[in-house]
Amino acid sequence: MSTVHQPPASNFIHANEIRSRFSRAMSAMYREEVPQYGTLVELVSDINARTLDAQPALRAQMAQSGELERLDVERHGAIRVGTAAELATLRRLFAVMGMEPVGYYDLSVAGVPVHSTAFRPVADAALLANPFRVFTSLLRLELIADAALRDKATAILTQRQIFTPRVLELIAQREADGGLADADADAFVREALETFRWHSTATVDAETYRALQAAHRLVADVVCFRGPHINHLTPRTLDIDAAQAAMPARGMDAKDVVEGPPPRNCPILLRQTSFKALQEAVRFTDDAGAHTARFGEIEQRGVALTRKGRALYDQLLAEVRSMGNAGSAAPNYEDRLAQAFRAFPDTHEALRAQGLAFYRYTLTPTGHAHADSAAAADASLDELLAKGWVQADPITYEDFLPVSAAGIFQSNLGGEEQKQYQAHAAQQAFEAALGARVHDEIALYEAAQQRSIDQVRAVLRGTALVDAA
Repeated sequence: MSTVHQPPASNFIHANEIRSRFSRAMSAMYREEVPQYGTLVELVSDINARTLDAQPALRAQMAQSGELERLDVERHGAIRVGTAAELATLRRLFAVMGMEPVGYYDLSVAGVPVHSTAFRPVADAALLANPFRVFTSLLRLELIADAALRDKATAILTQRQIFTPRVLELIAQREADGGLADADADAFVREALETFRWHSTATVDAETYRALQAAHRLVADVVCFRGPHINHLTPRTLDIDAAQAAMPARGMDAKDVVEGPPPRNCPILLRQTSFKALQEAVRFTDDAGAHTARFGEIEQRGVALTRKGRALYDQLLAEVRSMGNAGSAAPNYEDRLAQAFRAFPDTHEALRAQGLAFYRYTLTPTGHAHADSAAAADASLDELLAKGWVQADPITYEDFLPVSAAGIFQSNLGGEEQKQYQAHAAQQAFEAALGARVHDEIALYEAAQQRSIDQVRAVLRGTALVDAA
């Protein structure tokens, strides 16, 4: 029997590097497939440069926290799969890149028949290296009312294989050996990219496509093609309102409103906008046609909120959406949103003091000078901040908002499409399909904040900690 010799661990390429290679390759592929994506990236780059020039304090804060270096490479993608087996294999694929499932999102409550998670790095150092995320949705076939159509969609999905044989081999190799060497890491990136590539040929006839589209446009998008195709790739902007205003001049048909919280001095959570989905020529098995799926999205990320902060956010958002015409497409939605969110504090001092947001604490040079002193060791965190010995930097929100995601989906499925489903949150069923539990995103932020406090305390006591995250 032959013996397979695995490379020593020192020759393995770090998951952070594989993730960066994949993110770059996907960005290049998407730029070729959707030329307007390149225009979008250029627009965001211009606005970010202007914003940093106009706000030197923001530049300094981002440089100090390590956020500046990741800004230009930061992307999130989104895909939608049809079966539990596809979702479980994606979990294994993303694990090669150091990405884990974070959060559970039920989009059925907003009229989209999927539930989702976000694959992303979870450790502090990994996020700084490259915070690439993929919002991944599983189609909920049980929400298709027509039983015969539901059975037909199931049969179509069970016949396809969205992963190349080689990428499956490399995933198994990494699981057995604990890593991939350089050539295998490059091969993994090439092969994994095929799952996300656009295919202009459908796997069904035009009649089947129209029937699935009548059930929901997103059902047709998931079921009728060889693979899930990345449907957007999102750069991060520092001023989403400026980006929204500038999109039409660059030839992009922007959606009407920005999803998420209103403009603020201290951005919170996530704000998103997009240019509307492109109509693209496709070939069915019996006819030519068109399909609308891929679009361009921009996001602005703010500080992560605590459970108390999220409760206040959700309460205010519910108040806005309960006023008559509930959706973000309502004519006076932005005014109502701004008015309601006056109840949400808008300084970092107030957010921190009231326990509404998460912060990462670090020693200032003055604080380091007082390390291992009784005055420093015995002082409260508030006292250390007041003395200028410690500073608090907002922890960036790395995750998503279900209502905002649904708003983006709906605006790119055609404004007339407003399916209604009862809330069908089914996290246990989703995790069974995934083959793993999803991380509680708020618990991750709580742990990151506490690690920073513990590190400050350890240095002040003269017993430095090793940051395992």
